[in-house]
Amino acid sequence: MAHTTLPNEHTRPPFWRDERVLAIIAQIIFLLVVVVTARYLFNNAREGLAQAGLTPGYDFLRLRAGFDIGDTIIPYTSDDTYARAFLVGIVNTVRVALIGIALATILGTIMGILRLSPNLLLRGIATVYVETIRNTPLLVQLFFWYTAVMLKFPRVRQAIVLPGPTYLSNRGLAIPWIEPLEGFRVWLGFFVAAFVIAYIVYRIQWAREDRTGQTSYPITSSIIAWLVIVVAGWFLAPGQPFGITRPELAGLNFTGGTVLAPEFAALLIGLVVYTGAFIAEIVRAGIQAVDKGQREAATALGLSTVQSLRFVILPQAMRIIIPPMTSQYLNLTKNSSLAFFIGFPDLFAVSTTIQNQTGKALEVISIVMACYLTTSLLTSLFMNWYNQKVRLVER
Repeated sequence: MAHTTLPNEHTRPPFWRDERVLAIIAQIIFLLVVVVTARYLFNNAREGLAQAGLTPGYDFLRLRAGFDIGDTIIPYTSDDTYARAFLVGIVNTVRVALIGIALATILGTIMGILRLSPNLLLRGIATVYVETIRNTPLLVQLFFWYTAVMLKFPRVRQAIVLPGPTYLSNRGLAIPWIEPLEGFRVWLGFFVAAFVIAYIVYRIQWAREDRTGQTSYPITSSIIAWLVIVVAGWFLAPGQPFGITRPELAGLNFTGGTVLAPEFAALLIGLVVYTGAFIAEIVRAGIQAVDKGQREAATALGLSTVQSLRFVILPQAMRIIIPPMTSQYLNLTKNSSLAFFIGFPDLFAVSTTIQNQTGKALEVISIVMACYLTTSLLTSLFMNWYNQKVRLVER
């Protein structure tokens, strides 16, 4: 009986026809092109700087800055170095970004829920807000808040007095502020420890509720634990931890308290209002993506509208909301660079002044890019961690 030899189905083709090998070769070629292009651009920039009489390097960071920065929450004078000036810009950018993200999230969530409200008036207000704000350029809005609102407040002597006391004038918002005293450091230890213990209480109560099915109010318990420790620290600290200074009008300016500059207020309001409109749409889309049967089931259980949102709809919508919300947080941080046009000394504005004084364009731009990249990566890292914490566990 004659035997026929079947071809081996697992025989690998020659490498020039193997798709896996060709893909690796293509990636190597692409990497070489990127490296060669980057080297060409680097050499070109270095030769250009050499022809202009400039020596690349970051030694200028140790030199005296020689210019003032109007709005800063850390000590700074014109005798400090350029590195210190960069730090002031970074702190100002982070300050705007953190406060702006928190306020934009609150505003956007409220407006997103109101867009689905059965109340015609509330739904109309939210719709007009979203459609108006998100279709208007951010730069135009910043100029509006700064020139048409902040600068139109009365002068210092005719400042509007609000409860607090708080003064509103064309130089900004003067508000009471905290002044650390001799017992502040000890109390600060209690303050930090309170967060740790409150988190432990929250986890214990949450595990108990999950195990027994009985409501144990983990959030309320953790808040009470935090308050008890903070208040106890106030009495146990050697001396009063802090006092409150109130702004008082003295001559042509305020003494005591702190003043939020109109540039800072205009930038913060503009970013919050603008980003809040986009977050509202994300929240609305996330809620609408939840199956209608889930709402009907919540209603059948006797839950109110607020309880349905709190316990049924929002937990399921979070897995849809968080990824695009991360993009909006990054956009808010990067859009803060528009502060340059209304005179607020954020990172970009300070770096522009340093670049004009030193001529170190390449070095300054590299520092700015590194700062924004670090901020974006940290934001993405935190949001990815939070997304993992709140995602639904599928069985």
